[in-house]
Amino acid sequence: MRETFKYALILGLICFLSSSVLAVINSVTEPIIKAQKEEQETQALKELLPQAAMFKPHYDQDKVLFYRAYDANNQIGGFVLKSIQRGYSSDIEILISLDTALKIVSIKILSQNETPSIGSRILELPFLEQFRNKGQESLGEVNAISAATISSAAVINSVKSKIAELQGALLEELKNGG
Repeated sequence: MRETFKYALILGLICFLSSSVLAVINSVTEPIIKAQKEEQETQALKELLPQAAMFKPHYDQDKVLFYRAYDANNQIGGFVLKSIQRGYSSDIEILISLDTALKIVSIKILSQNETPSIGSRILELPFLEQFRNKGQESLGEVNAISAATISSAAVINSVKSKIAELQGALLEELKNGG
């Protein structure tokens, strides 16, 4: 009985020390990881709309709803939307660039963990290129990938909903005189 208590105490102490070390490591690495993720996103924004001189986020509460892209003359040159949508086996994080007429310039999949060689085909250019120059009304023309319909449908639906969300936000701004 005494021996069991001794081992339980030792095991409890090891668990406490291990979790304390992990908490310290997490607090040290979390800001570094966050900064790297923000830098990757900034690079992706520039990649999607290379003509833009700067990007200004538009917030809805504490969440970035979209980015406005401005050229060197401080004129709006387009928009970039960020979307996260559940695919077949993971969340799919997407950036969508639009011109000022709200037609898609390009799409970039930032992260996904879909089934390799099936769902991950959403990263392939033939699928992504289908979105180019499409607006909200013509996204029904984008073909899902055979054997990866859930993953590709998630991307299509995500793009549709984010463009609709942007349209709503822009209409609201017009109503409010902004």
